[in-house]
Amino acid sequence: MQAYELAQLISRQKDSNKLYLEFLNVPDLSMGLYVLPAGGVDPQSPHTEDEVYYVVSGKGKIQVADEDRDVQAGSIIYVAKNMEHKFHSIEEELTIIVFFAPAEYSTRK
Repeated sequence: MQAYELAQLISRQKDSNKLYLEFLNVPDLSMGLYVLPAGGVDPQSPHTEDEVYYVVSGKGKIQVADEDRDVQAGSIIYVAKNMEHKFHSIEEELTIIVFFAPAEYSTRK
């Protein structure tokens, strides 16, 4: 078993000085903690794997292709592989758990 505590992941992510902290990577799944500051910019580009975002806290918007929607604590968003997407208009720091299936970059050629 692998188990994680959100408070410890948040501390590790802050110590890393990076927006994204991967904490699980097995062949069929990877997970990470993504934190975007209020007023920040989401630098990501499309991934070669399907993704699910679970917003733990914060407030902002996400654009997926030509669809735009508000996100907040409790929002769950599925993004298909290779789909353009970005978080934007971040009003309150977004703390997001990210799930990739299969594991991130495992299908990149």
